[in-house]
Amino acid sequence: MSNIRITKQFSFETGHALYGYDGKCKNVHGHSYKLSVTVIGTPITDTSNVKYGMVIDFTDLKKIVKEEIVDLFDHATVFNKNTPHVELAKELKDRGHHIILVDYQPTSENMVIDFAKKISDRLPKDIVLHSLKLQETETSFAEWYAADNM
Repeated sequence: MSNIRITKQFSFETGHALYGYDGKCKNVHGHSYKLSVTVIGTPITDTSNVKYGMVIDFTDLKKIVKEEIVDLFDHATVFNKNTPHVELAKELKDRGHHIILVDYQPTSENMVIDFAKKISDRLPKDIVLHSLKLQETETSFAEWYAADNM
């Protein structure tokens, strides 16, 4: 049986700021992120299985990504917890804002690395995360490929 890649796309709104950056992104701002998640596996061949013919049910993949990424990051503001932004984060949190503190600079590159780990940890053992594409703007994105990280 052939290995097949399937992809599910997601979107969410997230704010962030890049502490120490020398451009506009040092300011708190947001993006309409688009995340493409591609997994690889063999379609189920057991005709008695309700998921017959599927690598993974898109609904199951959606549940994983929504729980690990979308529901957490949507309409949140992300700051590196190892910077003075932590003071701003505390103030915003005290005012009822949804804040995420991470241990990395919240660039698309670092976010996609974080997302890859979170998603991989939740996939069934016979399904492999093949790639992620995190699109920050219409013309800018970061990609993660399993083959590049072996």
